[in-house]
Amino acid sequence: MTYKSILRKMQTEHTEPIQYYLDMVSDVINVNQLIGKEVEINFEHYQCMGCGKDKKIFRQGYCYDCFYALPQAGDWIMRPELSKAHLGIADRDLEYEKQVQLKPHVVYLANSSNVKVGVTRKSQIPTRWIDQGAHEALEILEVPNRYLAGIAEVVLKEFVADKTNWRKMLTNSVEDENLADWRDKLKKYVPEEVKEYFIENNNETIIQFPVQQYPTKVKSLNLEKSPNYKGKLTGVKGQYLLFEDNTVFNVRNHEGFVVKLSV
Repeated sequence: MTYKSILRKMQTEHTEPIQYYLDMVSDVINVNQLIGKEVEINFEHYQCMGCGKDKKIFRQGYCYDCFYALPQAGDWIMRPELSKAHLGIADRDLEYEKQVQLKPHVVYLANSSNVKVGVTRKSQIPTRWIDQGAHEALEILEVPNRYLAGIAEVVLKEFVADKTNWRKMLTNSVEDENLADWRDKLKKYVPEEVKEYFIENNNETIIQFPVQQYPTKVKSLNLEKSPNYKGKLTGVKGQYLLFEDNTVFNVRNHEGFVVKLSV
């Protein structure tokens, strides 16, 4: 079977293990069913997720011009403390920013390679944790807007990481930490503005990924440098496809790439 489509991040379903789906326009592929099979990926051309043109993808599935123009790629996406919609101040498009920023947000601890702190909209739980390859996660604050979540994260990342070591995550070289203990340790550092939103005595969410075999030393597939690849799929974790020859393919990093996928 051969499918052709623009790549978008895989959709997920929180089951045991996680179910992964690739939307290939004419069909939806259950990626779990491809594990153990030979998969071939061929890069055809770009298709910016903003303007739809065949222009080199710059970041997040957008060409250079769209990345610096569209509200979906504003600085507050990666740095929530820069959010200003709660003040009625626009970054690029105030109506869009209100829709995203003025919703309940969660500050969480996750264990993907080591303990990290992060921010996501409440509606994105547990999707955000799955996309990061976290095998366990714990909500520690639920706040009414993105700005408050951002200022809490800025303080807490002085004590724990705010990024995943993706190589450790993909080789499953993870440190199994007690997130409830970390929550209790970090409580005293939570900024005064958000102390009332602190969550106590909740349970960790456990996440299981469909992996038959982890790579021992990861080799990252970049379709711009290697536009044709074929290998046996051995698992999926985060937004990565894992192959028997230690190749790993980050689907999300290739959003906006039009590919042919053959099984």
